[in-house]
Amino acid sequence: MMSNPLYQQMTNQSSDIVERFRQFQRMFTGDPKQQVQQLLNSGKVSQGQYNAAVQMAQQLQQMLGK
Repeated sequence: MMSNPLYQQMTNQSSDIVERFRQFQRMFTGDPKQQVQQLLNSGKVSQGQYNAAVQMAQQLQQMLGK
């Protein structure tokens, strides 16, 4: 049976994203909520950027089955 190259590429990219997230998760220290609030307060992150990140995190949670 032939492998679908598009499916293979998407699978590889998804695996890479998950692995990068897990690596970030292992290296992260501190209280995530406090750090995000500091970024919002300092203006380094806008409310729009925060909202977009929350949406992406929710999608990632669904992908990971959590």
